[in-house]
Amino acid sequence: MSKTLTNTVETDVISDFKEITKMRLAISVVFSSVAGYFLGAEVVDFVVVLLLAIGGYLMVGASNAFNQVIERKFDAKMNRTKNRPIPSGRMSVTTATIIASVFTVLGIAVLYIINPITAIFGAISIFLYTCLYTPLKRKTPLSVFVGAFPGAIPFMLGWVAATNDFSIEPGTLFMIQFFWQFPHFWALGWWLYDDYKRGGFFMLPTGKRDKGTGIQIILYTIWTIVVSLVPVFGVTGRLYLTPVSAILIFMLGLGMLHYAIKLYKNKDEKTAKQLMFASVSYITLLQIIYVLDKFIRVWI
Repeated sequence: MSKTLTNTVETDVISDFKEITKMRLAISVVFSSVAGYFLGAEVVDFVVVLLLAIGGYLMVGASNAFNQVIERKFDAKMNRTKNRPIPSGRMSVTTATIIASVFTVLGIAVLYIINPITAIFGAISIFLYTCLYTPLKRKTPLSVFVGAFPGAIPFMLGWVAATNDFSIEPGTLFMIQFFWQFPHFWALGWWLYDDYKRGGFFMLPTGKRDKGTGIQIILYTIWTIVVSLVPVFGVTGRLYLTPVSAILIFMLGLGMLHYAIKLYKNKDEKTAKQLMFASVSYITLLQIIYVLDKFIRVWI
C-alpha cells in the first residue's frame, strides 16, 4: 500500500471517528462542564479538569454513537446525515456499537475517579439521551423536553465534580441550560424542518413552522434570560453574579430574543438559522462571563 493511500485511509478513519462521536458537539459539552467546574471549585485541581474533559468527551461520544446506530436508517434519508459513517457504509453497526459501549464504560469510570455523584449523573445522561430522547424523536415533539434533561447536565456536572455535592448552585446551572435547550433546538428544527421531515422526526412543539411554535420559542427565550439572571439576587448560595455581568448577560439575552421575535414575524429558515447561532453564542458567552465574574471578584 502506497504512503499516499495509507495517509488517505488514516485520514478517513479519523474523520469517521470524529463524526461518529460528533467531536464539535462533544467539545462544546466539555467546555460547559469545565466552566461549571471553575465556578464550583474553591481550589482548581487541573488533574480533575483533565479527567472531567476526558470523561465528558467519552460520555457525549458514547451517546452520539448509540444515537447514530439507532437512527442509521433514518439518517440515510436526510441530506445532512446521509454521509455519516454508518448510513454511508464506511463503518459497520458492530464497530459503532463497540465504540459506543467502550466509551460508556470508560466515560463512567473516568468520572467515577472524580467522585461517584459525577459518574451517576454521567450515566443518567447517557441513558436519557439514548433510551428515551432518541426513540421519542420520531414519535412526539415532547422529545425535545426529554432531551433537555441530558442536554442540561454538563454545565452542572462540572460543579458536582468540583464539590461532590448537588445543591442549589448546580441546580441553577442545570436550569439555565435546560431552558436554553428549547429555543436552541426549536430554531434548529425550524431551520432543518424539511430534512427532519424526510427522516420522520418531530422537533417543533406544534409540529409546524407556525405562530404557535414562534410564541413558544419567545416564551422559552424569556425564561432562559430570567433564570440566567437569578444569581445576581444572591439567592443561589455560592453561585453569584455581579450587576455588571448581569447587565452583559441581559444584553446577550436581548440579542437572542430579537431573533426569536423576528422568527415569529418572518417564519423563515434564514431567521431560524440566525436564532440557532445566536443561541450558541449566548450560552457560550454566558459561561465565560460567569467564570470571569467569579475570578475577577476573587482577584479584586
